[in-house]
This record gives sequence, structure tokens and C-alpha cells, in this order.
Amino acid sequence: MSIKAYSFRYRAQQGVSLFVVIVLVMLSMLLALWGSRTSLFNEMIVGNDADYQRAFEAAQALIQDAEFDIRGERPDGSSCLPGATSVTCRPLGTVLGFPVASEGDASKDGQFEYLKALLETKTASQSCFQGICLKRTGNQDFWNDNTILTSMLPQGARYGQYTGAELGTAGSKGSNPILKITTADRGGWYWVEVMPYLPKEKQTSQLITNGAMNLELNIDPSFIYRITAVARGLKESTQVVLQSTYVRQKAAD
Repeated sequence: MSIKAYSFRYRAQQGVSLFVVIVLVMLSMLLALWGSRTSLFNEMIVGNDADYQRAFEAAQALIQDAEFDIRGERPDGSSCLPGATSVTCRPLGTVLGFPVASEGDASKDGQFEYLKALLETKTASQSCFQGICLKRTGNQDFWNDNTILTSMLPQGARYGQYTGAELGTAGSKGSNPILKITTADRGGWYWVEVMPYLPKEKQTSQLITNGAMNLELNIDPSFIYRITAVARGLKESTQVVLQSTYVRQKAAD
């Protein structure tokens, strides 16, 4: 009898152990699943952040490239001369240029009037052509309106298009990969709004007058340039927009 009782208790303990093992296995599976989902979520966050940083750096590079474009310089500081067989720098006969006349030059108004007249014909692209625009009159955050942004993309300037800045080959690591993309709706662009600093009838070299003391403007020519750069990341959901205001200072006497 003692042997049978002992055998019965042993079999009962086997059933309880199996139940405990199953519960532990299920808990282990849940922990493993939670761990894998957490790792995947963290990887997505890191990937999105990395793509945003790439797009941000691309937009910064576009802003700098636009400033070189306005000054007519290459990234190394040398003058940007037109290429013999391709549109490399401004101005060319088929490329619109920025006003370059100095203050007091009678041809200054003519340069801007020519630019204004040409850009006003580009209504389908929001008065922009080859990266140069008139000052916007509507909503300033045009990048939030997909219809307007889409119409402006073909008239945006690409990195190095008018400065000769090197991009490197598609497979190289010499520059930001976003800047190398040239498909119609991907990559990066910049637009420069050309704005006279003062109305035509108030063109003067004095901004503030206080008795006999005058504060002269240190701008030559008298234009302010608002640069807008848009860079789209490698992921379709990533887009960075940067804006800056740029003026050309008078050269030291």
C-alpha cells in the first residue's frame, strides 16, 4: 500500500510541473516578443532620426550653396565662370542672374526691372525661375501647400548647379547622399527671393537720421535675399525646411 500511495503522489507532481513549465515558457515567449518589438521600435526611432539629420545637413549645405550662387563664387572662393558646354555659373545668355550693380549705379533699377518682368511671367511656378524668385505675396510657408510646392520644384536650384560644387559619384561617400538625388520629386532644392531693400522712391544710403548723425547702410547692392531650402530625406516621410536672410556687404575702402 505504501508503494502505491507513493506512485500516486509522484504522478500528481508530474502534472503540476508540466503546468508550471508551460506557464514559464509562455512568459519567456512574451518577454522575447516584447524585447524584439522594443528593439524594432528603437531601430525605427534611430533610423528616422538619422534620416532627419541627413536632410537637415543637406538643407544647410543648400543654404550655403545659395549664398555662393548670389555672390557668383565657387565653394573655394574663386569666381564662378560659365562653363563652355553646360550651365555651371551665372550669368549666361540662357540663365537668369542676380542684380549686381552697385548702389548709385543708374543701371541698377534696370537690372531689377528686367528680372521682375521676367519672373512675373512665371505665374505657374510662383514667379520663380532657375532658383530665383520675386518676394512671395501669399502664404509664406509654401512648403506646407503640396500643390504650390510641386509647382515650384522644377524651378528650384539643385546643389552645385550654379556654383560647380562637387557632389561625388552616386556610390561615393564624399557628400550628403540626399544632395546627389536628382529625380523630379526627391533630393533638395533652394529658392532665392530678391527683394529691394527700400522702395524705389526712397532709395538712399541713410537708414536712420538723428540730427547731423547718419547711419549708412552697409549693403551693396541694396537688395535682401531670402533663401529657402527644402531637403527630402531617403524616407518619404522626412522633409526639412530651412530659411535664411542674406545681404551682400559693401567692400572695405
